[in-house]
Amino acid sequence: MATQSEEMDHETALRLFEEGGTLVFLNVPVGTEFGIDYNIWNVGEKFKGVKMIPPGMHFVHYSATSSYGIAPRTGFFHYFKGKEVVVKKWDKLNEEMSSEVASSEEVDRIRMDLRNLDKNLAPYPYSSLKKWVSLTNYISEDVAAKLQPASGLIASASQLVSDDPTRTTKDRASLRSKQQNINDAGPSQENLPNMHCKPGTEINFSCIPKDTHPPNATPDKITKYGMDSSYRLETFVSSNYKGHINGILAEIQFVFICFIVGHVYDAFEQWKNLVHLMCTSEEAMSNQEQLFENFISLLHFQLKEIPSDFFVDIVSRSNFLTITLQRLFSNIEEGSNMSTMLKQKAKKFKANLTKKFKWDFDLEPDDEAPVVVEL
Repeated sequence: MATQSEEMDHETALRLFEEGGTLVFLNVPVGTEFGIDYNIWNVGEKFKGVKMIPPGMHFVHYSATSSYGIAPRTGFFHYFKGKEVVVKKWDKLNEEMSSEVASSEEVDRIRMDLRNLDKNLAPYPYSSLKKWVSLTNYISEDVAAKLQPASGLIASASQLVSDDPTRTTKDRASLRSKQQNINDAGPSQENLPNMHCKPGTEINFSCIPKDTHPPNATPDKITKYGMDSSYRLETFVSSNYKGHINGILAEIQFVFICFIVGHVYDAFEQWKNLVHLMCTSEEAMSNQEQLFENFISLLHFQLKEIPSDFFVDIVSRSNFLTITLQRLFSNIEEGSNMSTMLKQKAKKFKANLTKKFKWDFDLEPDDEAPVVVEL
């Protein structure tokens, strides 16, 4: 006899089979590392995609494999609608997903043939959905379209091109020959081309305002907003998200996924900058309490996915997160206009972090300690 939970799983499976989206990914080489959201597989001979994808935002990613190892990860965000069929193909020449867009006729033909394809489609692991939704619930289709590169693909390894596209192969060969003749002087950088990211391949991170205070601000306002980032936060939201305050939460989630799942280090830098902007916006905490309650919940779910020793190498050398979160907790605890609910939520979050990471948020940061002058 089936238990209630098993019955629910069966009902969910039937619903997703009828209403879920389908990703058909053709001609992917055997052994390729393929994933959707937090789920990763190595492609077998029969693989042709994933079925029963719950409607909503998802991140599809892959890494080509060869005798030399695994290539850097590449992926893309896509908001799957109910019963939507997305068709992608593998480009064997470039060993990546083809940029060619499937025609509507081809998509319709594959949709009509889904029953025959069914045995070659892996079911979406529904057990991981709850965790995925907690990490992406603010990312809308519009936000993903705004932030994704023009190419539509997010690559962990930057695609670099030369600033001087007119330099010919013969020129470069001549330069290499000259370089080989320079033995005593050491390597020279004069003839090496300047490299930059290929246009259309960069994530469109939102610009964080540099101006800390409003125009014509009084001296006391300049001093206030020099320590309080609320003006910069307001400017960020109005200039990048047309005043929709949850836009910053969406971008924090977007760049977190790009880093944790997509392996893009630049996304981690943007995540740090946005988290710092939020944590140092003292005035906004009393004016936008719901925003900061949501922000604490968002950070709670993100930091749950990070191993306890993760920040030792990446963050703790500069104590970025401990100092930044210390500002957040201090601003909320000492704020006279903060609600009891926000204070309690921050207190509970602080206790959880102390338990998991062994961070002491009550210890005075080195940069705020008294300066001892030798006489």
